[in-house]
Amino acid sequence: MKLQHLTQSNLHTHTSFADGKNTAEEVVLSAIEKGMTVLGFSEHSFHAHPTVFGMKSPERQQEYRREILRLRDAYADRIKILCGIEEDSFSGVPTDVYDYVIGSVHYLSLGGELCAVDHSAETTLEAIQKHCGGDPMVYAKAYFEAVARVEEDTQCDIVGHFDLLTKFDERAAIFDTSDPRYIKAGLEALDALLEKDLIFEVNTGAMSRGYRTTPYPAPIFLRRIAEKRGYVTLNSDAHHKDYLTYGFETALRIVKASGIGSVLTMTPNGWKNIPI
Repeated sequence: MKLQHLTQSNLHTHTSFADGKNTAEEVVLSAIEKGMTVLGFSEHSFHAHPTVFGMKSPERQQEYRREILRLRDAYADRIKILCGIEEDSFSGVPTDVYDYVIGSVHYLSLGGELCAVDHSAETTLEAIQKHCGGDPMVYAKAYFEAVARVEEDTQCDIVGHFDLLTKFDERAAIFDTSDPRYIKAGLEALDALLEKDLIFEVNTGAMSRGYRTTPYPAPIFLRRIAEKRGYVTLNSDAHHKDYLTYGFETALRIVKASGIGSVLTMTPNGWKNIPI
């Protein structure tokens, strides 16, 4: 299944500039040690509202970009480094200076309040009770409506963790993902994004942190991507230098079982579509 080629690149990487555990240089050295050929940094963008994840100021974001560009030049003979950004739907920060943009929905505006999607099961349940009449499907519909707009809001190239709202479901069972209302809302969002010719990441980040045993998106959404001949790429959403390609073998097996015949991977010469 070409796993060797697909573990040489990762474009969703976090550092101590925001909520990652390691400095950017520590991550670069780990990638080189692992034999990777491309490493893309995609730190959480600055957010005007107080958030858990994002860089804390515009100055911090500028510092991040300077450091990634420094590392790109310093290690150019050993690995190709790209400077990307993970832009949240509420960020509103210009992204044209970055090599690529991952568009994500980490927050929902509910009842005039900005509610974190993936902070904890408790905060998700609290938002459902407070703003959605206790109905998880109302929350799910609002989430997927926001995801459908993520390209408009972020000008992204890659759609980040499409069904992030299910992060805690293996432990807390917040959402009934077999509910026709859930499926309808998710597929409508997916179809809207598929029309924009975007790349969908198969994201193993919640696996490395012990929340999930499978990646995002769920197989039902991967099958729709296969039907519509959409594009996927493997990303680890790494917050630690040891997890840069964590779970890629599992992810690739699920992608293949969903009917997707190839995976995009970033090479030193650009995107390459690798048959699986």
